[in-house]
Amino acid sequence: MPRNSETYICQSCGAVSAKWTGRCEACGEWNTIELEAAEAGPPGSLGGGGGAKAKGKRLDFTSLAGGAEQTPRILTGNAEFDRACGGGLAHGSALLIGGDPGVGKSTLLLQIAAGLARGGSSVAYISGEEATAQIRLRATRLKAQDAPVSLASATALRDIMATLKAAKPDVVIIDSIQTMWSDALPAAPGTVTQVRACAHELVRFAKQSGAVLLLVGHVTKDGQIAGPRVVEHLVDAVMYFESEQGRDFRILRAVKNRFGPAQEIGVFEMTSAGLREVANPSELFLSGADAPASGAAVFAGIEGTRPVLVEIQALVSPSTLAAPRRAVVGWDGARLSMLLAVLDARAGLDFGRHDVFLNVAGGLRIGEPAADLAAAAALCSSLFDAPLAPGRVAFGEVALSGAVRPVNQSEARLKEAVKLGFSGALTPSGAKHAGLALTEAATLADLAAWVRAGG
Repeated sequence: MPRNSETYICQSCGAVSAKWTGRCEACGEWNTIELEAAEAGPPGSLGGGGGAKAKGKRLDFTSLAGGAEQTPRILTGNAEFDRACGGGLAHGSALLIGGDPGVGKSTLLLQIAAGLARGGSSVAYISGEEATAQIRLRATRLKAQDAPVSLASATALRDIMATLKAAKPDVVIIDSIQTMWSDALPAAPGTVTQVRACAHELVRFAKQSGAVLLLVGHVTKDGQIAGPRVVEHLVDAVMYFESEQGRDFRILRAVKNRFGPAQEIGVFEMTSAGLREVANPSELFLSGADAPASGAAVFAGIEGTRPVLVEIQALVSPSTLAAPRRAVVGWDGARLSMLLAVLDARAGLDFGRHDVFLNVAGGLRIGEPAADLAAAAALCSSLFDAPLAPGRVAFGEVALSGAVRPVNQSEARLKEAVKLGFSGALTPSGAKHAGLALTEAATLADLAAWVRAGG
């Protein structure tokens, strides 16, 4: 008989400990280590309790030059979701979707399920958090009650697997993986052992049957998907459904994707009738103010493969504090400190006696270095109280030497600016576009002179 071995597992990161401690040494979280009983494997298996060694089955190798044709993607009818997935859902793929409570994960997946069912795909929607009556109410609000979606409310993995193997659906939606439990394990539902085992069985079913698997995952207080990191390694794509508090827009960001580009985004707007696709996200992140104001610059950025224009706002004011304040929203605070130091050392601009506040309008968070030049332009504009001329965009990476370095996909950024009616751009040296009046900034000194002259 196999024996049960007890281990201490961190419920935040999945690290295994030999004994209980108040703080996990792997992730640093407090009071997350719990005792779990893991069933040992059968005799002869890897990790099993003794017995003769079982002989493994010999593998048959094949060459890279396979003749199998690539199956077409499954389109959901939602262009933004398909974009984030890399052009649709790949057969046999597993996707993990995480997000804060109340952000709209269940709403998004119910709309996707309805779109797939109306397109001819058989869809099984299994919820472990809500009763079927509650899901029907949401479907009525979303005007999706007529979609032929197979709906069930269950948490037992054995029953779910038996049902899926008999029904053989094209798409399976599990909401959520943390509510699933297997009676073969003595651990409680939601623990690391249960989440890992249930995810493994569901993903294996998707690979063997060719069905598409969509898993909903809870997130921790740090915004990371709860449970062991091995779950993220099991699936083909990991997506975060993001929102800014007080904003109606939602961003679906692919942080891992084996079938498409990472960091691709889909943008939605939350309405009373559900999530609405936003085909042009730049409209959300531009203020649209007619009168130019000092401290504002438009950054031409890239999110995944999509160009997005967003306004960067800066406020520089004299400070009476010994250590002036530095506050930033939507950008990296360490990069702001570096940029201020370079402006001081290379361009001779004194920010040391000023409070500096930087904000990315619309609630979007940007992380690419190409935003350096636009942020520097906004800071200089506020310091000089000199509004930039309207109809200008800016992008470029600032080096510690004060030089402005070129960035990738310059042509796509400039094309987006032309499409939205902009007439000029502040760029690094070498950028070219026939439809815009380009101003090249080789150094931050060139930028400061350009801003003093009115942009």
